[in-house]
Formats: sequence, C-alpha cells, structure tokens
Amino acid sequence: MHTVEVERLAAFLRTFKNRTERSYEALARRTGVSSSSLHRYCTGTKIPPDYGSIQRFARECGATQDELRELHRLWVLADAVRRGQPEPEPELAEPPAEPPPSRSRRRRLTLIGAAALVLVTGGVTVLLLSSGGQSEPPAVQGPMLLSSACPPVIGMGQHDECVREVQTLLHRAGAKISIDGDFGPQTLRRVTAFQVLSGLQPRGVVDEATKRALYDQKVSMAGWSPQEVERRIREVFPEEPDRAVGIARCQSFLDPLHVLTNTNGTRNWGVFQLSDRLLTEFAGTQRQAYDPEWNIQAARRAWSRHQDFRDWEHCDQPFRSSAPPPSASG
Repeated sequence: MHTVEVERLAAFLRTFKNRTERSYEALARRTGVSSSSLHRYCTGTKIPPDYGSIQRFARECGATQDELRELHRLWVLADAVRRGQPEPEPELAEPPAEPPPSRSRRRRLTLIGAAALVLVTGGVTVLLLSSGGQSEPPAVQGPMLLSSACPPVIGMGQHDECVREVQTLLHRAGAKISIDGDFGPQTLRRVTAFQVLSGLQPRGVVDEATKRALYDQKVSMAGWSPQEVERRIREVFPEEPDRAVGIARCQSFLDPLHVLTNTNGTRNWGVFQLSDRLLTEFAGTQRQAYDPEWNIQAARRAWSRHQDFRDWEHCDQPFRSSAPPPSASG
C-alpha cells in the first residue's frame, strides 16, 4: 500500500533508525513490537495500527518532542489510508510574499495608517487596527477549533491553547479531565470516549467532525462515580466482591470511560477493560462497553464460564499470590 502518505511516514521512521546502531531485534526488545513489524513500518510495507508502537520506537532512537508531534501527524495521515477513509484536510501553505508596494501605493497606505478596518467573513467579525504601519494580530472570535488558529487535526504530543479548548469542551460535556493544554494519555482517553459516544470513529485525534461534535454539546460524558461503580460490582460479584473490585480498580481505576490501546492495535474498554475479543464474543459494542452496568454484567459472564478471573490474569495475580499457604502437617 505505497502511497505518498505511507512513504512519508516510513521515511520519517527510517531517519530515527539511522540514528542508532542498534538492530531491529534490539529495538524490538525495548519497544514490545516484533522486529519484523518494525522493519515493515520503516520500509512502508505495513502501516502501524496504533501510534504507541512507533512512538516507543522513535523515543528509543532519541526523537525530540517536536519530532514526536510530527510523527503523530504523519501517522494520522497514513492511518486514514489504512482505514480507507478520506485523510484529514492538510494545512494550507503560506501564500507567496507580495512584492514591495510602489511609492504611490505606500503614500495611499500611509493615509489609512491609523484607520480601523472591519472585516466580516462567514459571520465572524475581526477588527484590525493599524498605527504607524504596525498591526495587532487579529483576535480569534467564534469557534477556536474551527478557525485557522488551530491545525486541522489535534492529537498526542500537542501542547497549546487549541488543546486547552478541547479539554474545556470535554469538561463541559461532563468528562473528568484536567485542563492544562497538554494532549497526553488522559486527553487521548477522553477524546476516544467522546468519539464513541458521539457515533464517530474512535481514532483518538480531534479532526473536523470531532470538533463540530464538541461544539454541538449533544453528548453527555457524565456517569457513575467510582463509589457507585464499586457498589455495583460488589452486588454483581457476591462470591468474591473484594477480588472483583480489586481487579476492576487495577484495570480502570473504576473509571467507566477508561480505554487502553494495546501494542497490536486492539483496545480494552470500560470498567473491566473488556477486550475487543470479549466484545465480539458477547456481541457488544464499544458504546455498550462504556455503560458500567453492561460492562460489569459482561465481566460477570466471563467470570461465570470458569468461576474465576482468568481473563484478567495480570490484575488477579496479587490475589492468587496472597492466598495463605497450606498448613504443614505434624
């Protein structure tokens, strides 16, 4: 699937690989991605299914924060090709510089040097003040995310007022989120949840459709508190309430809107972090997985098959290891 977008991503990945003398095998051990996959990513014969895998690869090769941000932008474009969707609208190039004005033109400009020009475009009024040939930057009015002040796609690694606007809108929708202008893992989880609840594809980046849905404010992200989640888990798992709550807390911090992306591109959803495999097995959807009642009942169904928590082996380990040893005879 060699397209311009895929080749640009592969070429950028090769620049990181060329910085290090380590082999693909050595990098694979550090990143949790197979050496063959890393090689295919760098040659453009395979598109990474998730950003996390190539982010770890780039970090191991010494990528800077700016390079990670550019890597994420290139991955979004390539991922759109992989999914067979229209790619995000690219940023517009800067217009060519105009030649310096003639003497007569400069005279006319001087006459209006202190004038106030009011421009009305698409219902948004921008006031430009000129004084002595200097102009104030135009103030952004109207929806910030839909203006030229923000890039077409906002995603991981970005830190600016556009991210702060995203976080503010998510908070207004009822999401529990820090408003710090930093697009990190917490913002990624909330954006993904918002997209699922809005009926959008959960790509984890804020594209135009997500921006408009955020401003529409038709989706509520308010839900159960951790105390309500814990109480319901204890009711549904009367045989082992402490163990069930402990596993859910390990999985999601009792957060109904928690989501985690695995290195192979699959994801886990909701209170018990139901895997894509379990969702398919139980004929569930991502939206249902965010419903704490459905999620807890699905976890109960998984538990009932063997009367144990083998589907959450990692989080169940402390409970197994804490079991008292058999008493010695004699």
